[in-house]
Amino acid sequence: MKFSFLLLFMCSGYLSAQNIPLYIGTYTNSESKGIYYYNFNTETGKLTNKKLVAEGQNLSFLTISSDRKNLYAVGETNTFDTNKSGVVNAYSVNKNGSLKLLNKVSSNGAHPCHISINSNNTKIAVSNYTGGTTAIYNIEKNGSLNNAFQVINHNTPGIKSHAHASKFLNNELFIADLGRDFLAQYIENNNKFVLKENYMMTPKAGPRHFDISKNSAFIYVINELNSTVTVLQKGADKYHEIQTISTLSKDFIEFNACADIHLSANEQFLYGSNRGENTIVVFKRSIEDGTLNKIQSISVEGDWPRNFTLAPKGNFLLVANQKSNNISVYKVNKQTGILKYLYSEATAIPVCLLF
Repeated sequence: MKFSFLLLFMCSGYLSAQNIPLYIGTYTNSESKGIYYYNFNTETGKLTNKKLVAEGQNLSFLTISSDRKNLYAVGETNTFDTNKSGVVNAYSVNKNGSLKLLNKVSSNGAHPCHISINSNNTKIAVSNYTGGTTAIYNIEKNGSLNNAFQVINHNTPGIKSHAHASKFLNNELFIADLGRDFLAQYIENNNKFVLKENYMMTPKAGPRHFDISKNSAFIYVINELNSTVTVLQKGADKYHEIQTISTLSKDFIEFNACADIHLSANEQFLYGSNRGENTIVVFKRSIEDGTLNKIQSISVEGDWPRNFTLAPKGNFLLVANQKSNNISVYKVNKQTGILKYLYSEATAIPVCLLF
């Protein structure tokens, strides 16, 4: 009897250990109310126990601190203040995965579409798509946010900026500007970020998101408007373009707009999302020279794959299909990089998936 009880206890503990939190940022309407939470089983890939954990308008893009104590979300609006800005929300994460709002601050630009956190959980960067600005914030010890200490404005009298993504790398900050067709590199100096270089893409390429290799030797930029990935390699003092490759099948001629991009954990493969062709493209990556070779294009089993993510162990890939209101789950062959579709989970207007 004691043995049976112990076995049951051990099994239940094992099963709970398999489940990790997945947060879903959404555009809100009558069906979607804000940020949702799922249990994700790292062994089976199953999503269960869906619940609403934060209410708010268009709580679209999310990021979480490395200690998982605080979560941050943009409110993709232009109605937060008299400057027609969006909002940045700071939450503490409860033990059951629910969120407690700490505070809200202005995003310092209209329609914030991306948010990122630095490695030591001290700064947040928010990209404002319509406003064309990137706002940078200090994080308080309790996880709340101060007002932005710096707002980077890429707008010029003749060209409208569309800041779409940013990432910290040590004392640097990179910003993808879809409107002005460059990836900007900033260096931190006396708690301000100073421009070092703008890496120009092909005119009207529309750089949207990017990923950086662990050794920072390569940057992979996905271009929304011309459906390509541009590879930048680090030189003695700056990066240089070494490759631009299409994300589309050769016979696809209809409208497409690329969205998200991620390296696998072992950096042997690169994944990107195509909205229009409605596929995930898979590239084999050369570890030696960083170049890409396309090996797969697989349907997302839905419409308009806005964002996707690889599960922490790298065994699964999940896609947020914005227009078809579903999350598609794939099994990843970690040796070949190839994806195999498993199933779809209904979720209203998913925009961002965050483990």
